Amino acid sequence: MTDLSTTSNKSASNNLLRRDVRFLGHILGEVLIHQGGNSLFTIVEKIREMSKTLRAQYTPEMYEELKETVGGLAPEIRHQVVRAFAIYFQLINIAEQNHRIRRKRDYERSAGENVQPGSIEDVIRELKSLNISSGEVQEIISGISLELVMTAHPTEATRRAVLDIHQRISRDVAELDNPNLTFREREQLREKLLGEVITLWQTDELRDRKPTVIDEVNNGLYYFDETLFDVLPQVYQELERCLLKYYPEESWHVPTFLKFGSWIGGDRDGNPSVTSDITWETLTLHRKLALAKYEEELQALIGHMSFSKNIVEVTGELLDSIEQDRANIELNLEEGLRNEKEPYRIKVRFMLEKIRHTGCPSVPDTKKYTAPEQFKSDLQIIERSLRNHFADYIADAYVQKLIRQVELFGFHLASLDVRQHSKEHEAAMTEVLAGMSITANYAALKEQEKIELLTSLLNDPRPITSPYTSYSESTHECLNVYRVVQKAQQEFGRSCISSYLISMTQGASDLLEVLVFAKEAGLYLQAADGSVTCTLQSVPLFETIDDLHAAPEIMSTLYQIPAYRRSLDSTNNLQEIMLGYSDSNKDGGVITANWELRMALRSITDAAKKYDVKLKFFHGRGGALGRGGMPLNRSILAQPADTVGGGIKITEQGEVLSSRYSIKGIAYRSLEQATSALITSALCARNPKVDASEAQYEAIMRGISERAQQKYQDLIFRDEDFMTFFKESTPLPEIGELNIGSRPSKRKNSDRFEDLRAIPWVFAWTQCRYLLPAWYAAGTGLGSYYQDNPEHLAVMKDMYNNWSFFQGLIDNLQMALAKADLLIAKEYGSMIKDQKIANRIYQLIEDEYRKTSELILQITGQQEILDNVPVIQESIRLRNPYVDPLSYMQVDLLSELRASRDGGGEDDPLLLREVLLTINGIAAGLRNTG
Repeated sequence: MTDLSTTSNKSASNNLLRRDVRFLGHILGEVLIHQGGNSLFTIVEKIREMSKTLRAQYTPEMYEELKETVGGLAPEIRHQVVRAFAIYFQLINIAEQNHRIRRKRDYERSAGENVQPGSIEDVIRELKSLNISSGEVQEIISGISLELVMTAHPTEATRRAVLDIHQRISRDVAELDNPNLTFREREQLREKLLGEVITLWQTDELRDRKPTVIDEVNNGLYYFDETLFDVLPQVYQELERCLLKYYPEESWHVPTFLKFGSWIGGDRDGNPSVTSDITWETLTLHRKLALAKYEEELQALIGHMSFSKNIVEVTGELLDSIEQDRANIELNLEEGLRNEKEPYRIKVRFMLEKIRHTGCPSVPDTKKYTAPEQFKSDLQIIERSLRNHFADYIADAYVQKLIRQVELFGFHLASLDVRQHSKEHEAAMTEVLAGMSITANYAALKEQEKIELLTSLLNDPRPITSPYTSYSESTHECLNVYRVVQKAQQEFGRSCISSYLISMTQGASDLLEVLVFAKEAGLYLQAADGSVTCTLQSVPLFETIDDLHAAPEIMSTLYQIPAYRRSLDSTNNLQEIMLGYSDSNKDGGVITANWELRMALRSITDAAKKYDVKLKFFHGRGGALGRGGMPLNRSILAQPADTVGGGIKITEQGEVLSSRYSIKGIAYRSLEQATSALITSALCARNPKVDASEAQYEAIMRGISERAQQKYQDLIFRDEDFMTFFKESTPLPEIGELNIGSRPSKRKNSDRFEDLRAIPWVFAWTQCRYLLPAWYAAGTGLGSYYQDNPEHLAVMKDMYNNWSFFQGLIDNLQMALAKADLLIAKEYGSMIKDQKIANRIYQLIEDEYRKTSELILQITGQQEILDNVPVIQESIRLRNPYVDPLSYMQVDLLSELRASRDGGGEDDPLLLREVLLTINGIAAGLRNTG
């Protein structure tokens, strides 16, 4: 496999990307010959050329010939052809990631002459150019907050072993840019890469079992270990460097504003494998990694601490701390390491000993750290002493970095959120209250009755549970979660778990139930004077369109309940609220979901302002376009500026984790862009621009949303044949066999659309190239305003050019339309048993696709979809010919597999394996799963 390049961009930088793609393509070609002979290489090249030709100039004859060639492959060859195309995409993705890092280095190489757009320096320089004072900058920096939350949502189709190989290939490809390589070194590098691609070819891409929850926890910890522990401090260091450069009159220490959290091991919604014991084990693993990383850092620090008392004067504070350590800890040092003239090394060795004993219950407190603040205090003693004898560089480069790591990660590494479905709490509360003869059937009470009862229970100091009462297994587990949280806060610190998210929140009682259970575990304590200490906040998750509409009233009801309102005293009147992008999209379609989420942000914020409550919004975005996915910086800038004041949380899940955080350079760039976007958003919030046209735009958008929702729901909910079309024309059933997550694909053992999770819903549509959730009904919605009226078109053009919300919406639609391919999608219809259903619904979808595409081109004034982002347009255009053969093969394989299953025969393991390989390959080619 050779060239995936274009001559449309002649820049030297893009020439290097083409070089890498061509280089890796040639290596894969050699591997195909080496592993499968010339016959394999020849058939792969033939299919590739036919697919490229078909894309360049479509003819029905070529189309049928390609399908016949693919359909005529013998199983043993077909298996290898599928893998060849799938691995090719893996290599191209690596090359493109490396090119992003290369572009950043090109800017940095210009020695400040050119500042990269979206960088930290770019935004700080902008502040200076706007004459923003250092005092106001200080306020902006102190007010921003972003927490990125890793989830275990099953959308990462790539195995960890494969990602490890990708990392090694990435490092080797980056080395090709080294101008000092000799001819022989370049040859050795090529041989090394050849070996890595052979290893990739001979490594199974598929998991042989579903991962356990602890497997998923370790997968998440991989990113802390490999990149985030080092990269996060670098982001802070760069921000402080730029602040000092443009505001040298100030001394800058940036407060903690950017950190990571996790759901993995805490999210039990629909996943019975996440138990209270698993949550405890997760927290233990978090601490274990944090302490191991600190031990690594301290070991490295010793090498830089050879300062001798014969030459420098250290502080008495440092010497006193060493004597205090010596009184409590006995070091077993080799003779050569007992240099009393090198006090820093002695101090660091005492610190190492305390780190190694941290968390060991059998070790006395004097021989270990009981809190990260003690560790930080020791580091600060070293830092002050170093600066005392002018070793500032060492203090800045090594000790300050470690201090920052302690501030960011503590001993708990990352805050873990707990999540559970509201119905689980209701069921447990019903059993508990019936057992105490408080009410016979709590679940049957009206909402107001529930609120009154739960409020009285919060104000009553008496418990409602007893250790002598036997509960059902589910209720016992529900109660035990709160006990584990209380124990964890004592052991790992309060920051280890502080948010309890409630899926499908539909009433104020859903939040009060969590507080009542928290009270039972000592997490909600009311003093005699009525003051409340609450260390676990109830966090509502509003997911459906109806829930978004109800959210302001639900929250207003809670703010008026004194027992609830006092719980916010512990968070400085800050309430966290989560909004779900996936289920709202699945429920109402992409246009309506985006509009309703925007309106919900505003109405929920307005409700909170009435009660003097600050809000932290948690945006539950997925990786795919149909689940709110977009680049991190754009997702921040997409929020109304007045809704970010209390901080933002955003989910990072599945393939997003590996694409953003597996390589340090990419991780840094993503977090740098996020920081820049945060500061930009904070500046906009302080200086709001009132646009007189926005009220008109919003009125238009409201009508567009209503019509789009009607069109979407006409098909998804009201067409009796739709579910047949969906299940039979997509690989939905087979996706569940991919072993990419511990969580079931349905909340219940049900075939109802309502019980299907949003992730497999989007994943299945992506695989068959429709990408329907990301664009369907948009054309009808937009057309309901346009109605062939030139004046209305002019207004929509103004909306696109002058309103960031509408521009972002249209550009996301462009991305989805560009990735979709209805010619390929139609092939999947051949698997539908009733072809009348297949043809009728396909025609509905095709008509909507054409209408949406045409309207978007009129609104944007473009000739083709994605003309506004030619780099991505070209990437998709060049990828499609390589995805197409995988799609044709997937249709053939699915048809064969389903025919076998319908006939009652046993599964052919090789056939199922080939289906799953095509799923992996298409996911890599489109760079999306769910």
